[in-house]
Amino acid sequence: MSSLSDPEPVPSARRLELKALLLLVFMLALVLGSAVYVLYARGAFESTQKLVLVSDDSEGVVVGMDMTFSGFAIGRVGSIELAPDGKARILVDVPLKQAHWLRQSSVFTLVRGLVGNTNIRAYSGILTDPLLPDGAVREVLRGDASADIPRLMSAARELVESVQTLVSNEGALGGSLANVQQLTEKLKGPTGALGVLLGNDVEAKKLLLTLERTNTLLARLDGLTLRADTQVFGPGGVMPETRTTIVQLNGLLGEARGSLKRVDAVLVEAQAVGANARVATADLGTLRAEVESSLIKVESLVNEVNRKWPFARETEVKLP
Repeated sequence: MSSLSDPEPVPSARRLELKALLLLVFMLALVLGSAVYVLYARGAFESTQKLVLVSDDSEGVVVGMDMTFSGFAIGRVGSIELAPDGKARILVDVPLKQAHWLRQSSVFTLVRGLVGNTNIRAYSGILTDPLLPDGAVREVLRGDASADIPRLMSAARELVESVQTLVSNEGALGGSLANVQQLTEKLKGPTGALGVLLGNDVEAKKLLLTLERTNTLLARLDGLTLRADTQVFGPGGVMPETRTTIVQLNGLLGEARGSLKRVDAVLVEAQAVGANARVATADLGTLRAEVESSLIKVESLVNEVNRKWPFARETEVKLP
């Protein structure tokens, strides 16, 4: 019985070995498939063109880093090498379906942030320019935010030192504050702003004394002006008397004008009537005497006006 049952475990072991082999093959195929998928997903089988970016320093740049355009990845760093001139050459693989975003006028930047992350960005302002050819070499513009920190710290230190120098007692700002304090004390003094403007209190007191004298003189001038107005334009002044005299003079001139008209009428009659010449001459003599009397009165009134109003210049009275 035992001899008949011994050969049975052999086929079972072979089946286990076969299953294990199949499992290994499946695992290997799964790994290979995953690798192929990853390569496909990363564009390993996609047609690309080369772009060489030249930079003074490639710190922070690693193989596999994306190159972005407007926030979208359009290329990937394939390798980094050192050129004979000491500059870093960054080789970027750009898929052909994304190559139309790169033009001959495109600008490439290498920006390193404060936390250490580095980004390669492409900027194409004019999308109508010719396409960037395969294998093109372009200079990359570097922007390192952390590199400016020492310079900013140095500038801040210099600024603090300058502020301390300004606010010190020997500094310009300290001296200005001291002068302002002295100016404030002078403004609070007896002479106030005049002492500040004139430089000392003595000159300010002289100016105040001069102003007081000027005010006194102006008050006197006001009194004299008031008295002159009263004497000239008052009830008993020169102007009312002069006005009355002028009214009388106008009346006398009116009488003289009437007498002259009568003379003219008599002369007309004398020319018209020759026979009554003697009578007309007698009447003419009488009228002439009346005219002379009127003129004498007018002359006396004019003399009185000139005496009361001495500003007149022409005193001669011309007869018509």
